[in-house]
Amino acid sequence: MPELPEVETVVRDLRPLAVGRSIRAVRHGPKKLRTPWQPGWNAKVAGTRIEAIRRRGKWIVVELNGPRLLVHLGMTGQFTVVEADTDEPDHLHVVFELDGRRELRFRDPRRFGSVVLYADEAAIAAKFDDIGLGPEPFGISAGYFRETVRKSARSLKAILLDQSVLAGVGNIYADEACSLAALHPRRRGSSLTWAEADRLREAIEVVLKKAIAGRGSSIRDYVGGSGQRGGYQNEFRVYGRTGKPCGDCSAAIRCVRLAGRASHYCPKCQRSRSAPRTPRRG
Repeated sequence: MPELPEVETVVRDLRPLAVGRSIRAVRHGPKKLRTPWQPGWNAKVAGTRIEAIRRRGKWIVVELNGPRLLVHLGMTGQFTVVEADTDEPDHLHVVFELDGRRELRFRDPRRFGSVVLYADEAAIAAKFDDIGLGPEPFGISAGYFRETVRKSARSLKAILLDQSVLAGVGNIYADEACSLAALHPRRRGSSLTWAEADRLREAIEVVLKKAIAGRGSSIRDYVGGSGQRGGYQNEFRVYGRTGKPCGDCSAAIRCVRLAGRASHYCPKCQRSRSAPRTPRRG
């Protein structure tokens, strides 16, 4: 599933290509997304102008002059701007015809994603409140993170996947952050010292910023808003590297299932019960 760095890359790509353009018409396919596109929305969107595009957690908000589009990429969603005469790929579900002979297209082979129309900004805010979306993971206060993590008996992996704790972190970057912080993803949050919690908080921000700089991670279907693949998958410390040597100590990376997800770690650098240790590389 695309996580914060991938969604942020899509948003940054889309802004110069779509913001300021008018939506002339909308087309949609016959197959339903997780939240189906309603045919009645076509007329409400046609004739509007794209004022801004932003990210919140793993969500994309397209601000029209009035209503809003709320987009989630699901597992395999792609949200791109192309020239109008570009051949249409399979699994294309919603197409916004823009002025200047361009199209904003939503493609999703597995159909876990969605594009939903909301009446206004207040409706978007109510949606995020309803799902309990937590704060963004940048500039988070040490006090909030210490208290939230250390009061939980769940594993660090489960805590980091909880979108009410931090918005946008998913499986890949939870593993990468735990690795950079030299903490086993199985550790209970309540077992962390203040120093360990601070180290994890800082590692999350470092990993996410580096991943954004690398345009996210393309493992299967992910591409940015311009159709370009990401490159951060070439810099993974542990994720997807089961059996390969750790870059710090050369021990073989292991994988265990935590919080229902495959979790990757170095058995030497990230011991379940060990004194705090500073990683040798970022």
